[in-house]
Amino acid sequence: MKSDVVLCECFARDGLQHEPDFVPTETKVRLVDRFATIGFARVEATSYSNPKVVPQFADASELLRELPRREGVMYKATCANVHAVERALADLEAGIGANEISLLVSASQSHSERNLKRSREAQWNNIADMAEAARGRFRMVGTISVAFGCPFEGVVDAQEVLRDVGRFRDLGVELVTLGDTTGMAVPDTVRSLFGAVRKSISDVTPIAHFHDTRGTGLVNYVAALEAGVTHFDCAMGGVGGHPAKVQYGGGHTGNVCTEDWVGLLESMGVRTGIDLDGLLETSKLCESVLGRPLHSRVLHSGLNPLRSHASGSAE
Repeated sequence: MKSDVVLCECFARDGLQHEPDFVPTETKVRLVDRFATIGFARVEATSYSNPKVVPQFADASELLRELPRREGVMYKATCANVHAVERALADLEAGIGANEISLLVSASQSHSERNLKRSREAQWNNIADMAEAARGRFRMVGTISVAFGCPFEGVVDAQEVLRDVGRFRDLGVELVTLGDTTGMAVPDTVRSLFGAVRKSISDVTPIAHFHDTRGTGLVNYVAALEAGVTHFDCAMGGVGGHPAKVQYGGGHTGNVCTEDWVGLLESMGVRTGIDLDGLLETSKLCESVLGRPLHSRVLHSGLNPLRSHASGSAE
């Protein structure tokens, strides 16, 4: 199916890291494969996290070993340090690896020390070592957390975020994610920051990764779309957030809800490449896996019955 945007489904990684109960490996495999089957060009498959910190991903290599691969789909694994990259390389050599890895920094010193247990400069040194260890074997995705505001420091300097994007670019990173980690962004700041990235660092593809903490996720994603962003992260049912053992922020910590974002895009005449019937079936599966209702409005209200008129009016 043709698409105007590239969506990354984050349920199996960013979504599940928040869950206190371990989800069986075979269930994760089924979910990740379903996401690829219904049209997601990028899927967060797992994380090479320390199992003592995030036990949900103790099965990273086992999951990748069992996961069917679909042509043209990027399967992403998150890496926190050189050891994680070495694990990713070992799996790649064994023929079961991910083809995309993500590397994470924080835009503020306080968040870096709280979330990553390192100063910003120490984390950048870590990122440089990770990029060197990867040796061009993966497509690398850089992520900048709290790019739109920090829960500890408040305002984040946009120029510092731009410098971080440039540092990723200089390390050979092709895609850079700007994260609204605790829902502080508003449409004006979204348009401004993404516009600056596209203007000043045009050889990097920006990705929007927002959390719907304050119910502003969809309006901010529309603002990013208006600023020319074509790559977005989202998670079925709006799940996700910080790991259960790393507490910061409060209230709803989840990602922008995939079903609602896809439904809105299609209603605007923006092609997502997602099988809409499969989307709703998969949404039900995600609710079944977690054993509770999730935050998808579209699942429970239905897709916009006027969405077919949007593409016609745009022609």
